[in-house]
Parts: sequence; structure tokens; C-alpha cells
Amino acid sequence: MESTMASTKIVRGAIWVLLMLVAMGTLMMWIMMPTNTYRNHWLLSIRKKANNSTYIGTQGAKLLIYTFPVLFIATLSSVYLHLGKKLNDFQKMGSDGKKDMLARWKQPVLVKGPLGIVSLFELSFFVMFIALLVWSFSTYLHNSLSTITAASIAENGLKIKVWEYKLETAGFWLGIVGNIALAFLFFPVTRGSSVLPLFGLTSEASIKYHIWLGHIVMTLFTAHGVIFIIVWIITHQFSEMIQWDFTGVSNVAGELSLLAGLGLWLTTFPAVRRKMFEVFFYTHYLYLLFMFFFILHVGISYSFIMLPGFFLFLIDRYLRFLQSRHRVCLLSARVLPCDTLELNFSKSPGLKYNPTSIMFMNVPSISKLQWHPFTISSNSNLEPDRLSVIIKSEGSWTQKLYQILSSPSSVDRLEVSVEGPYGPVSSHFLRHDTLVMVSGGSGITPFFSIIREFIYLSTKLKSKTPQLILICAFKRSSELTMLNLLLPIAGTPSDLSNLRLQIEAYVTREKTPTTEDYSKHHKTVWLKPSPTDAPVSAILGPNSWLWLGAVIASSFVMFLILMGIITRYYIYPIDRNTNKNFSTSTKAVLHFLVMCICIAAAGSLAVLSNKSRNARDAKQIQNLSSTPAGSPSLGLDGGAAGMELESLPHQSLVQGTNVHFGERPDLKKMLFDCKGSSVGVLVCGPKRLRHDVAAICSSGLADNLHFESISFSW
Repeated sequence: MESTMASTKIVRGAIWVLLMLVAMGTLMMWIMMPTNTYRNHWLLSIRKKANNSTYIGTQGAKLLIYTFPVLFIATLSSVYLHLGKKLNDFQKMGSDGKKDMLARWKQPVLVKGPLGIVSLFELSFFVMFIALLVWSFSTYLHNSLSTITAASIAENGLKIKVWEYKLETAGFWLGIVGNIALAFLFFPVTRGSSVLPLFGLTSEASIKYHIWLGHIVMTLFTAHGVIFIIVWIITHQFSEMIQWDFTGVSNVAGELSLLAGLGLWLTTFPAVRRKMFEVFFYTHYLYLLFMFFFILHVGISYSFIMLPGFFLFLIDRYLRFLQSRHRVCLLSARVLPCDTLELNFSKSPGLKYNPTSIMFMNVPSISKLQWHPFTISSNSNLEPDRLSVIIKSEGSWTQKLYQILSSPSSVDRLEVSVEGPYGPVSSHFLRHDTLVMVSGGSGITPFFSIIREFIYLSTKLKSKTPQLILICAFKRSSELTMLNLLLPIAGTPSDLSNLRLQIEAYVTREKTPTTEDYSKHHKTVWLKPSPTDAPVSAILGPNSWLWLGAVIASSFVMFLILMGIITRYYIYPIDRNTNKNFSTSTKAVLHFLVMCICIAAAGSLAVLSNKSRNARDAKQIQNLSSTPAGSPSLGLDGGAAGMELESLPHQSLVQGTNVHFGERPDLKKMLFDCKGSSVGVLVCGPKRLRHDVAAICSSGLADNLHFESISFSW
């Protein structure tokens, strides 16, 4: 095993070096792009070699410089992650005691403000990205304005003043710089991305980057459009607003793209998103019109600068679409009196995921269009044939779901579709001596999967685990019953003595324990799935990273081949044999259509190739009993100040549980009292709670605290 691990590490190291070299080269091209050296020398040289082909056409240089490197990184990253998945499995058998070399960079430096909680690592990249935008705009503008004079304007036959032409030029370059931000916009929302994990990121944790980029993109594009409209009004060129150039830039397409973007952008602000979530949800689909008309506006050649991120997003979106067509097998639901559900699904044994993963869920009987993300509470190692999610009833959708499953005449079967799971590609919690998990309300749910991971490591693998401290705050004592979901509905090991878990539960709005026995309201609803319901499984099978890399590479190769044939035998003859060039808009539509066809073909072939394996897994667990013998309960309720355990095998958990009424946790004291050279501090819950914990960890008063926020901003 050690030799296998060593060889795997060597191969991954070589791939990492290659990936970083390609990434640094691509970054250098972004930095050099606005300079005269690039435009007058490098680009001309590349165009002579890349644009002469009658198969690739005039977009050859853009494909070579901007599109190919990113897709190469995404493809090779899939191999890197596949090897990392194997390595992570090996390390779980031993001891993963390595320290995080970037721990200092991951500490929060900004806690409050428009950006939220930001680490030094994130702030550094944000500053560098803003510097890239400022550098690009200032360089473009400086090089252009220096050549604008009254004589040069007259020479070009333009009837416009110098300042008006300079204003129009500034508006033009704002649009070009906006395209740089647009090139990165779709990476954070590609849920199954092979690029984000290279930087230790997950899609749910990267949503804030998408928000930042979205505001930047729309600010630049709005300024771009407004400036051009102002210039057209001043110079009385109203006809430009309805111009759709046959071979050049289409103004109408740009205006339609901007209108779609504005409609989307205005609903993303918190005041609208929180009060009218469904409006925000549905208007977000305007991104399709925004991107389509943007490509028509600038032409396909220039679109290849921003297209790689959108290309990867479309692959991910199509795979999600294929997965969502299946109905999954819902076995049971645990219903708690605090308006909380735990749904237990049948799962393919080959589906592996890490703690803190999430899954998107759709219930057609409530809404055929709405998809909502929920934390996975189960552990794929401890529960190989089941997957559980916890749902707190807080919105209209979740309230309807709770009413359906908690009503006396509950349905026998509930149709459910899922997308995912999505989460981190590795578990890194073992490197800490102590792990503190701080939660507020339903924020406790991600920590169940972590605790179950340590149950598996301490009982099945007999590994040494860190000291676990769970600090959970609830408003009312009825919410204490959420702790009953800490253990799986079945398959809990009988001996948990090796699990060093301490639970500090706080009920903030009740000063004394209530006399009501909430455990009586805790019930389990058993469902009768249809034979056609399939277990939750990975859409691309156990080797999903390798298959994803194959889909990315094959779809891009098919795109190049088909467009090469179309260009050589359809577009090129028209350009050569007629006085007019081929329509820019038609060429863009052809490229976009072929791109979608290639993605659909490659994705469908990959899914069909894995369908037989998923069918075998479904058949193996088809006879799985939907009524296991027992459901463990910790018997946690507000009926007694001293807590007793109803099931003797789980005494160790209750012995380490303390309930405090009418007070809030003294987080500063509790965190500073934690012993060990490395204390991992995870927090999930309300914004204020996350800010308070981040402020404590970043205060510099304790060097052993390592902060990590788990927040979901979908």
C-alpha cells in the first residue's frame, strides 16, 4: 500500500506542476493582453500561424490562447482529482496528520463589511483580480487616447468631437474589461467543477465569488452601454440603437443582452432575494438570453475569451439535467416536533462523498421547477446503502414538505429527484488536535456528517480521532430533539467509547426546562417506494472524475472537428466566392448550436456507459427492507435538566452532553480554553454568529485557532 501511495503522490505532483505552469502561462497572457507588445507583435505572430487554416477560421488565435489552456486544465484536473480520491481512501486507513501549510493565509482578516468574512488568501486574490481589471482598463485607455486627435478623427471620416470620441473609446474598453470578469463568472457555480477543487474550493463555498463577479460584470457592462447611449444621443446617431451589422458588432444584440442582465441583476440584491426568493430564482434563468445575445453582440471569435468557463458550466448543467430525470428511492422520514425532517434515501454503495456535502432536491408535487440544497447528514462509509438529508421548515417549500410527511394520513410514496451530492474532495479534519463545531439553529446539520465520519474512523478503522466539541444554540427546547438525528437511523456501532465527543447545547429563549416530553412527538414515517425508483447514485459512476475529464475533452474535440468541417465546406466558400463576408451572427449561432450538440452527445454517451453499473447497484439493493429493526434515539428533550439515555449502547454520547437554559455560549472563553497545537473551528449558522466566531479566531489572542465558515448562500 505504501508503494502505491508513493507512486500516486509522484504522479499527482507531476500533474500539479504541469497544471500550475499552464495556469501561470494563461495568467501572463491575460496580463499582457492590453499592451502594445501583445497586440502589435505577439498576437500578429500567432494569427499568422493559427488564423490561416480554412478549417479553424479567424478565431484560431483566440482558441489557442484562451480556450484550449483552460479546458486542458479542467481535463487534467479531473485525472488529478481521481488520483487524489484514491489517495484520500488510503490515508483514511492510516493517519492523516499533515499540517495545513496555508493555515495562516486561510485565517479571516475581514469579518464585517460588504464582502462578508474574507480570509487573507481570498483578499489577496480579490485585490489581484481588481488590479488586473484596473491595469487592463488603464493600459487600454492610455494606448488609445494617445492616438486620438482632431486630425485622426477627420482622417477616419468621423463627424465627432475629440472628447466625444474619447468618451466612446472609454465606454468601449469598459466592455472589453467586463469580458475579463465574465470569463470567470461561471466557474463558481459549476457544481461538479474539476477546477475549483484545485484551490481547495467547493461550489457552495464559492457562491460569494460568483456574487462579487456578477456585480463587477454588470457594473462594467451597464457603464459600457450607458456611455454608448449617451454618445449616440449627443451626436444624434439614434439609428445606431437599432443597428444589427451583418458582419460587425450588433448593437441590438448588445442591448438585448444588457436588458436580460439588468433584469437578472436587480433581483440579486438581498432586499429582493430574501423577500421574493421565487422572483430571484426564476429571473436567474435570464442568463441564457444574456449569454446568447452577448455572443451575437461580440461575435464568436471574441467570445472564445470568456467561453471556457461557460463551456464547463454547460457540461455540468447537462449532466445535472440527466441526473434529475430519475426518481430516487425515499425509504423513510424522521419527523421532529421542531418542524424538522430527516429524509432517508436508498443509496448506491459505490457512491462516495465527504462530510459537509450537500444535495439538491426537487419534489414535483410541491413544485416541478424549484430545486433546493440541503445538507447531507449521513456518512457514505458508515452508511453504505443510505443517504440522509436534514430539512428545517423555514420557507413555503419546506413547510409544504413538512406538512405532507407529518400529517396523520401520510402518503405511501413521495416522488423525489436529486442532483448531487456535491462537496469537498477530501476530509481534512484529522489534522487538528481538537475540532470545535459551533452552530446556531439548523446550522448544526453539516456537523452530523462530520461526527458520523469520526464514528466510522473510531469504531471501524480504530483510528485515533481528535477531541470533538459541539457547541449548539437553539431558540427553544423543542429544537433539542435535532440532536436525536446525530446517530443514523440504522447501523450505529454499539460501542462509541473511543469517540471523544462533548456536546454543549444552549436554549437561549427558555430559562427553565419545559415539562412537555417532546420525544413523544418524534416519529418515523416509513414509505413504500415504487420499483421504478432508483437509489441515489453518481451520474458518472464511481470513477466520475475520469469520466468528467473524458466528457470535457471529447466534447471539445468533437466541437473542433464539426466546426472545422462546417467552416471549410460551408463558411469558407461563401467568404471566398462572394463579395460579402459570412454573417457574424449566423456564424455565432452555428458555433453555439454545435457546441451544445457536442456537449449533449458526449455527456449522454458517458451517462449511458455508466447506466448498466447503476442498474446493477439498484438491483442489488432493490430488496432492501424499508423498515429496519430500530431507530436510535438519544432521548434529548426539555423534560429534564439532567439528561438520560433510553438506549444503553449510546450512553457515552449523553454522558458528554450538557444543556444550558436561558443563556448564550461564551464563545471567546470556550475557544480560548481549547487545548492543542491545532484547534479547528467550524461555524455554521446565522450571519452574526459566524462573524463573532471569525472575530475571535482572527483576534490574534490564540495562535492555535484555525477558522472555517460553512455557509450556504444559494
